[in-house]
Amino acid sequence: MLYLENESPEQKKLEKEIEIHVDKFLKNINSELPESMELEYEGFYKRGFFVTKKRYAVIEDGNIIAKGLELVRRDWAPVAKNTQQAILMAILKDGNVEKAIKIVEKVLKTVKTGKIEMKDLIIHTQITKKLSDYKQIGPHVVAAQKLEAKGLKIDKGTIIQYVIVKGKGAISQRAVPFEDSKNYNYDTNYYIHNQIIPAVSRIMKSLGYTKEQLIELGEKEKQESLDAFFKL
Repeated sequence: MLYLENESPEQKKLEKEIEIHVDKFLKNINSELPESMELEYEGFYKRGFFVTKKRYAVIEDGNIIAKGLELVRRDWAPVAKNTQQAILMAILKDGNVEKAIKIVEKVLKTVKTGKIEMKDLIIHTQITKKLSDYKQIGPHVVAAQKLEAKGLKIDKGTIIQYVIVKGKGAISQRAVPFEDSKNYNYDTNYYIHNQIIPAVSRIMKSLGYTKEQLIELGEKEKQESLDAFFKL
């Protein structure tokens, strides 16, 4: 559900009444519920975006409060989380879908030109067992193995910070510990297609935008340049 209408005086009056009488409302409702159940008041949110009942974002006092979305998960890079938060702010605070699209376009173009700092590409993943016990070797395990080879002790519970860099082979094999990433170039396609687009499309598909349309936003400048070339 997405609410984008401007508030009327009647709506504002209703909001105040709800806040004033919330305790009375809860008392009446809870008196009718079984003893093992109790309704609690979490907050009054003027706008909210719901992907599922466990994945949603609401805005309160100018701040985004999210549950189950990428922006609150540490295994997503800051560039993806920050972009998702920015478009949610554009939608929930400003009610401006066009602004959200412009944000996506700008981020995609910045990533494509290699201008994103490595610190904004770090993925954090926790080691949950001994490295030798992993049967499926994911990127965080590969990065942990590289750290271990340098003499660092990797225990269960260690948080691994890594980035995905350009090169040959599977994505997992191109995971490099963040502290060793200075001499590498990040994998543009990975961060666009595996980080930014999934996080952004989670929100924008409800507004009628497909993944393909979002990806095209990053290609717009390139296409315009080609069009200008062929007009010469």
